[in-house]
Amino acid sequence: MLYSLFYWLHKWISPFNVFRYITFRSALAALTAAAISYFAVPAFIKWAGRLGSTQSIRQDGPSRHLSKQGTPTMGGIVIAGAILVSVLFWGDLENGYILIMMLATAGFSAIGFFDDYLKITKKNSKGLPARYKFGLQILLALALGIIVYANPHDPYADMLSIPFFKKWMLHFGVFYIPFSVLVMVGSSNAVNLTDGIDGLAIGLVAIAVLANAVLIYISGHKGLSEYLHVLHMPNVGELTVYCGAIFGASLGFLWYNSYPADLFMGDVGSLGLGGSLGTLAIISKQEIILAVVGGIFVAETLSVILQVMSFKLTGKRIFRMAPIHHHFELKGWAEPKVIVRFWIVGIILALMSLATFKVR
Repeated sequence: MLYSLFYWLHKWISPFNVFRYITFRSALAALTAAAISYFAVPAFIKWAGRLGSTQSIRQDGPSRHLSKQGTPTMGGIVIAGAILVSVLFWGDLENGYILIMMLATAGFSAIGFFDDYLKITKKNSKGLPARYKFGLQILLALALGIIVYANPHDPYADMLSIPFFKKWMLHFGVFYIPFSVLVMVGSSNAVNLTDGIDGLAIGLVAIAVLANAVLIYISGHKGLSEYLHVLHMPNVGELTVYCGAIFGASLGFLWYNSYPADLFMGDVGSLGLGGSLGTLAIISKQEIILAVVGGIFVAETLSVILQVMSFKLTGKRIFRMAPIHHHFELKGWAEPKVIVRFWIVGIILALMSLATFKVR
């Protein structure tokens, strides 16, 4: 909204021409989302406390986590709100990709909200039954996948880009739709599984989305994409603004979610952010890169899958506890050490993902 107004004013006031630049609006989106998130959280904590919206801690988890019982949760409402408001201010709402991303963030966050709401309002409830939770995620991802696939202005709608190669792309045809569902639902739940200790998931999301912003900006920039011999997608560059909003909202929330956390984001935050990362990947054709930049999310998910399979097949566990961040806690690592070391690995993976643009 503000973007349209300010850019319209450049006809008479030339300095307003700066609003045409994606980089400038991405910075504004990040600052706006960070400010909204930072200033809204204290009021949200008070509201959540009065409502009784507090976190239940699993009894079979690390014993030191029991002290977190009663910490306010569902802070993802603030994150999603900060992202959407910031994008409404600084994004080009005539860009279809922006609208798809807003639908993804709102949709996956809504599923997480219902899950959190049931956990809070119904005693001893584990939230939405798995079949309903996954079913809703699949339906939403299916709708988003069909929208992306059916885009008549995207010649790469059914293609998968292969990193390290200049022009090697796989044509999936209509099978790209179920593939996109797998990416979005997988990403959404991977972030959800990682959100088990203070600040871990939101910090990794900030790292991943910052790397994605660089990748998306280069893909949308004709000169840079030609120089680096990467896929040029003319309209996708606007999503850099969306990445800025996610990054800013994540930083603002991390101020309160860092160890020891004053507020948890709940499923409304983790599902919303994970679904947004997955949707960014399918739009920008960075699905494989998502697995690199989000390598910690992948490792957390695989640790759960391997743990369950091993126990069912052999009766033995591979890890002391899954997801894997709990394994390191039970090995004696302090929670802040687990968080910072996982962040360091996340930064290294983000740098590796950026390197794929040059090594082609």
